[in-house]
Amino acid sequence: MQRTFVAKNEEIGKSWNRDWYVVNADGKPLGRLASEIAFVLQGKHKPIYTPHVDTGDYVVVINAEKVGLSGKKWDQKLFQRHTGYIGGLKEMTYRKLVERRPTMPVREAVRRMLPKNILGRRMLRKLKVYAGPVHPHEAQSPKELSF
Repeated sequence: MQRTFVAKNEEIGKSWNRDWYVVNADGKPLGRLASEIAFVLQGKHKPIYTPHVDTGDYVVVINAEKVGLSGKKWDQKLFQRHTGYIGGLKEMTYRKLVERRPTMPVREAVRRMLPKNILGRRMLRKLKVYAGPVHPHEAQSPKELSF
């Protein structure tokens, strides 16, 4: 009888290697890019995907400051965060957010698409976002990932 394969934490580092991918965000729509990156970080592109085990790969995003938003979203879409204090809701447009922290829109879009638990936070650690075209992960020889 054939049994369903279930990945275990101990097997992931030994028998299954984690690959490195590089994604160029120049001109790509933010939501579509984030959903594809979240898919790879979770490991859903692999045949060994198991929901309760981190089977995903590393993703390096370059040119994050050049990510695209359609229409008037640069000036009308608001990025909201809360300080934790009463009345502490902070809002800013995406244009101002990219000026201050160019990697934040991509990182937050991916974070919000991952599971909201310890496993999701572990997956987010495998995401490396850089504003420009240069990244320090050439030693891992990342593969080009295009969507």
